Amino acid sequence: MTGFTVREHRVEVPVDWSAPDRFGSIEVFARELVDPEKASDDLPLLLFLQGGPGGQGPRPLGGGWVAAALEKYRVILLDQRGTGRSSPVDGRVISRVDDPAGYLACFRGDAIVADAEHLRATVFGGRQWATLGQSYGGFLTLTYLSRHPEALTRCFVTGGLPPATVDAEAVYAATFPRQAARNRELARLHPADVPLLGAVADLLSDRPVTLPTGEPFTVERLQQLGQGLGMSTGIDEVHWLLDTALTPAGALSDAFLGSVVSATGFDSNPLYAVLQEVIYHQGHREPGWAAQRERDQWPTFDPDARPLQLTGETIFPWMYEQHAALRPFRAAAEALAARTEWPALYDLDRLAANEVPVAAVQYYDDPYVDLDLALATPVGNLDVWITNEHLHDGLRAAGDTILPRLFDLAAGKARVTGR
Repeated sequence: MTGFTVREHRVEVPVDWSAPDRFGSIEVFARELVDPEKASDDLPLLLFLQGGPGGQGPRPLGGGWVAAALEKYRVILLDQRGTGRSSPVDGRVISRVDDPAGYLACFRGDAIVADAEHLRATVFGGRQWATLGQSYGGFLTLTYLSRHPEALTRCFVTGGLPPATVDAEAVYAATFPRQAARNRELARLHPADVPLLGAVADLLSDRPVTLPTGEPFTVERLQQLGQGLGMSTGIDEVHWLLDTALTPAGALSDAFLGSVVSATGFDSNPLYAVLQEVIYHQGHREPGWAAQRERDQWPTFDPDARPLQLTGETIFPWMYEQHAALRPFRAAAEALAARTEWPALYDLDRLAANEVPVAAVQYYDDPYVDLDLALATPVGNLDVWITNEHLHDGLRAAGDTILPRLFDLAAGKARVTGR
């Protein structure tokens, strides 16, 4: 591969770190990248913590933030447990587990951090490393700082300071208005898409439509197209997808139906759905589906409402019926939603007293990670750059400029700017 050489690492870890014999063990996989010209150098280590939940580590093609990171570091790309090549969890796997909900509860941030610590100790000789956390990777960063700050030299976070002081209900109460704003921006930039979305929704309401996968194509699934509106190209991607939605005869085109499957499916990342609300749970919580409760407060997001509103980074109970990849997880997901007591993911006192340098960028218009909730999390020795120049995927879209700025921020070479 151009621009770097690769080494592969595998370690065996227990599914349940608190009771290693409970579910047995799984394999965790990571790639180590290094600039070929620096392969023999004693470079510091940078662990990349992928967004998600349920996202595998990136498969880099060169350039971008990886190239910027390789100028200073050996980069470790971790496939988080249950993803990629780290014993991936799918419907076949979960159907063989005696206690699926208990099993899936072992795939939260505390376990991912424990896996990373085992990898650091066994493969890298216990050397300290820096971390780069994108989105959910920032949540993992603060769990890491809560549990093993001695392992970390410095931390970089992009769009991912977690709302660690509130519950999932508060998260969705803050992010639904942001998603509504992204819908308004779609309508402003592409006004013809508003009646087109309504026309497609009316077709789906009038008669049953089946996707190429055999799954039902419902208005609710159409609304899922909004889950990418928080990305830099998300609005335009929806626009171009709708561009060929209808045939000259007014029917839904095969190309559109295939694109909907690709844009809204969970075949490659079912844990994204299963863990979406679980990543917020700490201590006591009210049972049930937090995103669904919030959606019920918004008549404008009803499938029958017009103009049709597209939903965001939210998971709803009906998905476990309509999505074939999620059906095997339905009972476990319902059990997780009903669970009222959860272990803590963050130590707020320890975070407030943190001494590890943390440099973060938060995006002012990010509909997925609310800025005010993120900034309410107390983190010592934190420098935050707040910008409206990027959306949630800033690292992917402009990582070659964002990451060097964070490097300078952590080193005291850059100033923090306002909104």
